[in-house]
Amino acid sequence: MSEPWASLPAELANDVSRCWPSVFPDAVPDWIEQSGVSSSELAEALARSLFLRETLQRHASLIKLAVLARPLSEPTTGAWLAQRWQDYLADVDSEESLHRALRQYRREVQFRILWRDLMRWADLNETVLATSEFADIAIDGALAWLYSRTCEELGTPWGIDPVTRQEAPQQMVVIGMGKLGGRELNVSSDIDLIFAFPSKGETRGGRRALDNQQFFIRLGQRLIQALDPMTADGFVFRVDMRLRPYGQSGALALSFAALETYYQDQGRDWERYAMVKSRVVAGDKRAGQVLMESLRPFVYRKYIDFSAFESLRNMKDMISREVRRKGLENNIKLGSGGIREIEFVVQAFQLIRGGRDRELQQRELLQILNELEALELLPTTVVGELREAYVFLRNLEHALQGVEDKQTQVLPDDALSCARIARIMGFERWQDCLARLDAHRQKVASHFADIIATDDGDQGEDSKVDDGCYDLWLAEMEPEAAVDWLTRQGFENPEDSYQLLARLRDSRTVQTLQTQGRQRLNGFIPLLLDALIEVDNASETLERVVHLVEAILRRSAYMVLLMENPGAMSQLVQLCSESPWIAGLLADTPLLLDELLNAESLYSPPAKEALQDDLRQQMLRIPYEDLEEQMEALRYFKKAHVLRVAASELKGTLPLMKVSDYLTWIAEVVLDHVVDVAFSNLVSRHGYPQRQDGSVCDTEFAVIGYGKFGGIELSYGSDLDLVFVHQADPQLATDGDRPIDNAVFYTRLGQRIVHILSTQTPSGQLYDVDMRLRPSGNSGLLVTTLQAFARYQQENAWTWEHQALARARAVAGCEHTVAAFEDIRRQMLCTPRDAEVLRSDVIEMRDKMRASLATPETKQAETFHVKHDPGGIVDIEFLVQYLMLAWSERHPELTRWSDNIRQLEELGRAGVLPVEDTERLRDIYITLRATIHRRALQNLNSQVAADSFTDERAFVTALWQKLVVG
Repeated sequence: MSEPWASLPAELANDVSRCWPSVFPDAVPDWIEQSGVSSSELAEALARSLFLRETLQRHASLIKLAVLARPLSEPTTGAWLAQRWQDYLADVDSEESLHRALRQYRREVQFRILWRDLMRWADLNETVLATSEFADIAIDGALAWLYSRTCEELGTPWGIDPVTRQEAPQQMVVIGMGKLGGRELNVSSDIDLIFAFPSKGETRGGRRALDNQQFFIRLGQRLIQALDPMTADGFVFRVDMRLRPYGQSGALALSFAALETYYQDQGRDWERYAMVKSRVVAGDKRAGQVLMESLRPFVYRKYIDFSAFESLRNMKDMISREVRRKGLENNIKLGSGGIREIEFVVQAFQLIRGGRDRELQQRELLQILNELEALELLPTTVVGELREAYVFLRNLEHALQGVEDKQTQVLPDDALSCARIARIMGFERWQDCLARLDAHRQKVASHFADIIATDDGDQGEDSKVDDGCYDLWLAEMEPEAAVDWLTRQGFENPEDSYQLLARLRDSRTVQTLQTQGRQRLNGFIPLLLDALIEVDNASETLERVVHLVEAILRRSAYMVLLMENPGAMSQLVQLCSESPWIAGLLADTPLLLDELLNAESLYSPPAKEALQDDLRQQMLRIPYEDLEEQMEALRYFKKAHVLRVAASELKGTLPLMKVSDYLTWIAEVVLDHVVDVAFSNLVSRHGYPQRQDGSVCDTEFAVIGYGKFGGIELSYGSDLDLVFVHQADPQLATDGDRPIDNAVFYTRLGQRIVHILSTQTPSGQLYDVDMRLRPSGNSGLLVTTLQAFARYQQENAWTWEHQALARARAVAGCEHTVAAFEDIRRQMLCTPRDAEVLRSDVIEMRDKMRASLATPETKQAETFHVKHDPGGIVDIEFLVQYLMLAWSERHPELTRWSDNIRQLEELGRAGVLPVEDTERLRDIYITLRATIHRRALQNLNSQVAADSFTDERAFVTALWQKLVVG
């Protein structure tokens, strides 16, 4: 009698033979045969999935009950799933037992779904529908149980019923997004949810009335805790709430009216794209249907929406950049020709034509493909190829995920995993599976490119390149002829340029390039030389660009990008010609070459709201718990947008004040997200900090920016001067399974924020963080309560710390903590002061700074330090701070702003300084700061010739003597 694994390929047979004794140490249990599974089928399942193997080994009793109750050969239906949940629910008597029941229910259902899918006993439709129905039942079952328990504890929320328009008890509405909304959920997927409730109101029947929103936020938190965390029993679903309005920084639950207002006033095109698949999956479905109808006009326009084409092209470009940036070619979802491109094609038609052709207002992709064919919006052959590719790719996706029950779409790279996937997909060899996959992906990529065509303008036109560019690089010229040719082309140091190119060509790295890489380099360098001819400092620019070339030698896709986009090549050469700082940035992070593809966006950096939107889109696909990937993405985001600002400054499309505004906005947007990530990670471990009344804190936390950050005057290399404060009661604790004191929670929050910002990763550092301005400096607490901060400012702070407060502002955090800080700042700046003591303290601090930072007197005849020397930037800043501290008691309006420019304007309006003096100081301040900016882009320090700005320095010095020294 042959072994059960005899028919398997050799490497899978060996694998099963090794694991068989550990899964079945005695013999195959009788109940397996009784359930209708043969020994050979059992061996086949063990060969295909480590998850099935481990579940049989560790949870045999659970699986026995499940398969004897319903054989694996029978389909997984919604009715059966609902009945099984009721069986589990019967034993639930506490929140802890609810968590356990949900996870055991998931294990049983997951085993059944994956067995039938991986053994190909179920088709794609059964698998995704069963997985989606399981999610619906788990979410709704957990919500119903938790709603009753929360009402017992906090009272029942009341408000206006959206159907009857009468007062009635309120329930939560849970909206499923993405594949859950489309009933197309993966076997190992996370779930994207939005929480809503019908209307504002208060609870009744509890110890005290609670605002409805607070009730539903609390309920939502408990629902996430029931589904998301990994416990000894496993998990149910990873829950992602970032598609809700305002993302992670938005309220966890919003009223119907708030949702409608948000999408009407602020909804983005990509949110329309996300809402196409939205569906009420749990809670009050009757009320939820009212909400979905109210949001329909946001998603589907009444006319053919040609305006969507441009945003769709932009989204396509973003997808292409992401694939290049992250090297996603082995990802069958995100890579070229992958699942997402098919989804994008289908949803593009829905956005553009769904308002008129209501047949497209469905959620299931395969059904919409049929409608696109019926409406003759796509040819039958195209629909057929997309349909076949989608089914193949989704089956392959389930195969990849089902091996270990992990959310992945990346092709394996080890032989045994490849053999498993090939077997699941019905191929004898992995290479045959890959060949079929490549054929499908090529068709999808072709249709994707055709349907969402990008307007490349004149970038596709052939350009005539001087033959000398090729002859020189390929060493088909004698050295003397090459130098002569470079001279005639305008290279200012032709000999140096020739030697530089020769060293590059003969370098070991170039000599060991594979054939394709060498061919691409040989095509790229002549095009680069041709572009260099157009700039005045060709030799200098070549030297700068060569560092970038060396960085991308083994990533030749970037050479192809530049060769196929002459506009990008031109931008590269022009920017490197004008700024060695930009050249260094590109060499350090070649990924930024993507930014050169669109000259319009390169020289038009987005305002803060668009920055927030851009970051939110980029981060949606990165789990919050993947801190390493979050940090890398944040660093790329910052560098990309700083590059746009620098390019715009060089081109003259941004004046100095706007440059600093944009650099400050970038830091604020990054910091907002960092606070969200850090807070969410801590909450997932320890729960939310609590207030005295038992309610949970939103964050009760604020980040205070000082110095250039507080003054909205960041430059390219600025660090961030930060102070952290919170308003939570430090004597209380968090409400999670592993509670910690609130004080410890906020200290860890501060540590995590600093870690995310300042840690050196392969992409560098986000920002250098300076915390020395916190109360008591380096010896003080990292995070302090707002009350302690106020007490320190009143009782212990030095005058220079009150000067620093003049340039402080809250830059991130919850609104009421931010407002409370601003009140403290205003009160402290308006405090009455002894005029002579103030004068003496300010002069003393200025003298100390000059002694340590200004140019030594022996060298002042040679250089002028724009920032620290007499008559420089710091003198103006000290002068403004001195006047604010001296006059804010009588003119509180002086405290309104934290930046020097507007503070100067307020001093003029208040009559503290003559308006003509404030205007002259303003102009001098802008001139000096602009000088520092320009020199930074040239990699130069802040020292200039001693005879620079003599009139300006004299004016500042005279005012300092008159107003401060006296």
